[in-house]
Amino acid sequence: MQLFLFLCLVLLSPPGASLYRHHSREVKNRVKDLHVGDMVAPSSRKDFTFDLYRALAATAPSQNVVFSPVSVSMSLAMLSLGAGSSTKTQILEGLGLNLQEGSEEELHRGFQQLLQELNQPRDGFQLSLGNALFTDPVMDVRDTFLSAMKTMYLSDTFPTNFRDSVGALKQINDYVAKQTKGKIVDLLKNLDSNAVMVMVNYIFFKAKWKTPFDPRDTFESRFYFSKRKWVKVLMMSLEDLATPYLRDKELSCTVLELRYTGNASALFILPDRDKMEEVEAMLLPETLKRWRDSMKIRWIDELYLPKFSISGDYNVEHLLPQLGINEVFTSKADLSGITGARNLQVSQVVHKAVLDVSEEGTEASAATGVQITLLSAKMGPKTIVRFNMPFLVIVARTDTPSILFMSKVTNPKQA
Repeated sequence: MQLFLFLCLVLLSPPGASLYRHHSREVKNRVKDLHVGDMVAPSSRKDFTFDLYRALAATAPSQNVVFSPVSVSMSLAMLSLGAGSSTKTQILEGLGLNLQEGSEEELHRGFQQLLQELNQPRDGFQLSLGNALFTDPVMDVRDTFLSAMKTMYLSDTFPTNFRDSVGALKQINDYVAKQTKGKIVDLLKNLDSNAVMVMVNYIFFKAKWKTPFDPRDTFESRFYFSKRKWVKVLMMSLEDLATPYLRDKELSCTVLELRYTGNASALFILPDRDKMEEVEAMLLPETLKRWRDSMKIRWIDELYLPKFSISGDYNVEHLLPQLGINEVFTSKADLSGITGARNLQVSQVVHKAVLDVSEEGTEASAATGVQITLLSAKMGPKTIVRFNMPFLVIVARTDTPSILFMSKVTNPKQA
C-alpha cells in the first residue's frame, strides 16, 4: 500500500512599521515567533522562512517567486506529529526549533493559537485557515495521531474511498477550491492507486488597501530588468500619500509599507539597480526588525506600483535537504507515528501559491502537498518612489509576527 499525505495552505498579509506588534508577555511572543519561521535557529541555521526563500530564488534567479512561509512550516510541523527518532529531529531542527524540553509542544501550541486567532471574526479583510484529513477506512491510523491533529491543528476528518481514485480526487480538490474561494483549483493532479490518506491545510486572504489606487490613474509604463531590458506593464499610481517609509543606505534599498483595512499590511522592498542579491543575502528576522524600528511616516508625493498577478509552483523536496531535512525522503524515514509501522517515506513535497495585487487590494492563496509512500506632512526634498524594476513583497498581519506570504517580482507580466 502507499500512503498519500497532502497538506494545503492558503494565506496572505504583510509587515512594515507595524510589521510585528510587541505583545505584553515574552512567552506569548516566543510562541508566536515559532510559527512564522522566525524561530531561534540551532547552530548555523538562520531562519527557515528566508533560507527557503533563498533556495527557491536560486533555482531560477530571473523568475518571479511567491510562496507562503506559514503554509510550508505548518505542513512540516504537522508531518512531525507522525515522525519519530532522527526523522522528527531533522524536521524540527530544519524549521529552526531549538530542541529543548517543551519546545516541540510549544511549537504545536503556537500553531494551535495561530489557527484560533486567524479564524476569529474581523472587520476589514478576509482571512481563513484550516485543516482536514481525508482517510480511507481501510487504513488503521493511530488514535494518538488523529487526536493530535484534531486538538493541535483543529483538523476535520472525512471518510474517503481511495479505491475510487476519480471520486476521491474530486472530493479533495472540490474541498480545497471551496475553502480558497476558487484560487487553488486542481491542487492534486492525480492520486496513487494505493493512496490511503490526504492531509489538507488551507489558507485564504483578501484585503482592500486603506488608501486604494484609482483605476483611472493606471497607465502603461516600462518595468526594467536591467538598463536596456524592459517590458510594458500596467502601472498604478498614487499621489500625496503618508505612509511608513525607510531609505536603507546600508543595504541600498527603499522600504515602504502599504496598509490594508484591518490589521494587515504589505511591505515593499525596492533594491537599487544590481543590488537585489545583496538585499536577499541579508533577509533575516533582525533585518526586518531593524526596518520596523527605523521606519517613519513619510509624505510620498508620487508612488508607482505595477499591477500584477503571479503564481509559483515548486517541488520543495529538492530544496529541503539544503535546510537539513533529508532523512524523511530516504529508506531511513521514521513515520511510525501515523500508522505504527516504519514502512513509509516522503516522496514529494509540492507548494503552490498565487498573489494578485490590484488597485483595490490584494488576494492570495497557497497550498503545500506532502506525498507519503511505502518504502519503495511635506518636508524636505520631493519623494517619488517607482517600483519599475525587480522588488520584494512581504505580506503579514500587524498584530502577530506571522509572515503569510513572501514574493520577488522580477516580471509583473509573467504569469
